[in-house]
Amino acid sequence: MTERFEMKSTIADHMEKGFLENIIDMFKHDRGLYALIGELMTDERMRVRLGISALVETLAKDDPGGIVLAIPGIADLLKDSSPTVRGDAAYLLGIIGHCKAIHYLAEVLCDDSEDVRGIVRESIEEIRQKAGSVRQK
Repeated sequence: MTERFEMKSTIADHMEKGFLENIIDMFKHDRGLYALIGELMTDERMRVRLGISALVETLAKDDPGGIVLAIPGIADLLKDSSPTVRGDAAYLLGIIGHCKAIHYLAEVLCDDSEDVRGIVRESIEEIRQKAGSVRQK
């Protein structure tokens, strides 16, 4: 547990300092790190949260097989008490664009927050469009 906490802290600190490329390389070489993405999204530092969004966008393109491993951790955030965190989680699941995320998103289509519901609908649509374009190729 301590090792996980230390790794999460190291990644967050590096993200805050703007070392995104280094972190991307870390994730590409150690897929076990994908499970930390959800936890990192709750960091209090804005630069860390923005960096994690950029990380997910990059890895969704560069390592689509690996980024799927982040889905459960991100999906857990859909239950967070903060609508901002829930919305960010829904947005990231849409960026990942894998059909495995749809059932998590469908569970929060009736979220208390209108903003979250809108992001959830957009993310589901984005995933379905991506799946449709893959089938057409």
